[in-house]
Amino acid sequence: MSFLSRVMVVKRRAHFSSDRKGRSPVNGAAFEGTRKRKSSQARNRVGLLIAGFAAFYVLIGGRLVQYGVAQPEITSSILPADRLMASRPDIVDRNGAILATDIRTVSLFAEPHKIVDADEVVEKLSTVLTDLDVKSTYSKLKSNSRFQWLRRQLTPKQQSQILALGVPGIGFRPEKRRFYPGGRTAAHIVGYVNIDNRGVAGMERYVDSQGLADLAAVGMTSNQPLEPVKLSIDLRVQAIVQDVVSASIGKYQAIGAGAVVIDVHTGEILGMASAPDFDPNDPAAGGEEGWFNRMSNGTFEMGSTFKSFTLAMGLDDGKMNLNSTFDARFPIRIGGFTIKDFHGKGRVLSVPEIFQYSSNIGTAKIADAVGIEGHKEFLTRLGLLSRMKTELPEVAMPSQPRQWKKINSITISFGHGVATTPLQTAVAGAALVNGGKLIEPTFLPRNQEQADVVATQVLKPSTSRDMRYLFEWNGANGSGRNARVPGFDVGGKTGTADKVVNGRYAHDKNFNAFLSAFPMDNPRYVVLSFSDEPKTDKGNGAAIAATSAAPMVKEIISRAAPILGVKPKFGNDGSALLVSY
Repeated sequence: MSFLSRVMVVKRRAHFSSDRKGRSPVNGAAFEGTRKRKSSQARNRVGLLIAGFAAFYVLIGGRLVQYGVAQPEITSSILPADRLMASRPDIVDRNGAILATDIRTVSLFAEPHKIVDADEVVEKLSTVLTDLDVKSTYSKLKSNSRFQWLRRQLTPKQQSQILALGVPGIGFRPEKRRFYPGGRTAAHIVGYVNIDNRGVAGMERYVDSQGLADLAAVGMTSNQPLEPVKLSIDLRVQAIVQDVVSASIGKYQAIGAGAVVIDVHTGEILGMASAPDFDPNDPAAGGEEGWFNRMSNGTFEMGSTFKSFTLAMGLDDGKMNLNSTFDARFPIRIGGFTIKDFHGKGRVLSVPEIFQYSSNIGTAKIADAVGIEGHKEFLTRLGLLSRMKTELPEVAMPSQPRQWKKINSITISFGHGVATTPLQTAVAGAALVNGGKLIEPTFLPRNQEQADVVATQVLKPSTSRDMRYLFEWNGANGSGRNARVPGFDVGGKTGTADKVVNGRYAHDKNFNAFLSAFPMDNPRYVVLSFSDEPKTDKGNGAAIAATSAAPMVKEIISRAAPILGVKPKFGNDGSALLVSY
């Protein structure tokens, strides 16, 4: 046995001998207490460990619940893939011609954490995307984010060229892009969308407001095609109106122009254009001036076209008839102002002559006979003092005096003092010739039965009949002669209004308009045109409505009437045929 083994045996024998002979009851209790204390400490440690793990897992579970109910964050304008590919409905004209549709495209993105050399990536991309913002792109590639858009909506050629570069850390995501085949043709009606294919203006915005935007927000849109949205406009008529309006800018050196064609029995807009305009495929290129829809979102003093409403008011109120006469020999002096006629005859005028010669004096006396409250109520009834209701979002509120006085009523009678939109002026004009029914304008198809539901009788049928006579009279004998189209019996009223500049009327800046209807024996359409600040540098006399706005109507009707199905009539009874040999 080794020395170490012997020592261990001796120690063991000594231990047991001592335990048998010398252990006392007190030492046994102490040993038992120590054992229990250690056992309790162990249990406490295990309990603390279990509690710690439980708290950890409760925390994790709580965060998971929080993430589950939280709204998704939008980072760098990144939309979920299903929303990037979500379809918008096509927009078509009344005959099914496409005005707006979706096309597939791709967008370029980067994952900065995978980019090794940002300078090299920027240099290579610049060879394809020549207009690339180098500084901004470099900042994106050096950022700590995991996703950055570099360029939205690439062409197939650009995608192919970038793929050929073999740059790591960049990729493509499929998207939808809105495409407008007609370009500027119906820009202010159709509107446009933003980079994320959401409606910004026009009927595109209207479509979103009808629930499409809400569905997209909750991810309920998909890549499935949607039912097309059909508009009331006829693309053929719209192209004519847009062409005439755009050409008038250069022809009369005007700062703006516009025109609209309305079905007087249904309120449907067949064509409407405002210039300057823009290309919805690249709306930023048009600038704010091009975005401005002067037809519905601009308010103007409509000048002598308002005399149509003043005469209708007098006829409807029973203060006069077509055989009544008014003394227009002397100017009217009121409130420091002098009301006079620009083409005064210096004699007593009949009602048709007041309309034909555009007498301010005669019109003022008709308004005075009706009274201030009656005048205000009549214009309100025709919708000329309130915001027009229609689908188009861009609609302005008319302006009027805060307090109507006699001088206000007199000046408003011939078109100064109240500013309305050209579109609502045309809508009120339709009520003058369609039997006296005010029908809210619409850019969606509407049949006669639907129109009757929304129509409001605002004039007596006899008043409408008299106004048709006055329109026809002025078209044949007065300022409307420049709008006459052989065979189509065009009638209407011109309006040449001085514009307000710095609170005063400027005699060298005019707003010229022409409110017309055709055919006057049974009106079907109202056409209103205007030219904003036409010039006379070329000596063409364009500063008055008869030689600027009226010719625009003539060209629109001569080109659009056959498309609208209006047959020309010749001879006194309309039965003669136009024969060419």
